Amino acid sequence: MRKLKLEELNRVSVDEFKEQEKLPLVVVLDSVRSLHNVGSIFRTADGFAVESLALCGITGQPPHREIEKTALGATQSVAWQHVPDITTILLDLKSKGYILVALEQAEGSTMLNEFQPIPNEHYALILGNEVNGVSEEAMALIDVCLEIPQFGTKHSFNVVVSAGIALWDFFAKLKLST
Repeated sequence: MRKLKLEELNRVSVDEFKEQEKLPLVVVLDSVRSLHNVGSIFRTADGFAVESLALCGITGQPPHREIEKTALGATQSVAWQHVPDITTILLDLKSKGYILVALEQAEGSTMLNEFQPIPNEHYALILGNEVNGVSEEAMALIDVCLEIPQFGTKHSFNVVVSAGIALWDFFAKLKLST
């Protein structure tokens, strides 16, 4: 088996990416403190062509070399905004009809594998701080809480790993299962 060369991957340009259809999902980062995590989530958001990112609270924002180190240019392709107060962006998204989804371990959460996103709906996926998770302010506003099933000794996945798992799940269920 031969690995493909970069020019064989047929990737779209940044301009083409900005014009293409997006996954109807806004990723909301709720005080994600690691700039490397922020950059990695930008890159993952690019890979699944999400609508945009909302960087809230203490979440770092481009331009920053530590974000770019892992984003590898995705800060140029993925639309993003910084909103200091998470409540502001969540209320705005809710008023526009977005379904607010927290990725968190909580009472009454739905296991990710049991969740079926509704076609033609728009979602906001909230990812929390590396230590404290999704804030209580955000949890008070959500419509759905999703949890990734885990079977080991640790209590959680890294926020980037969680983002990758959840974004793949949304993408696969909304774009690949037709």
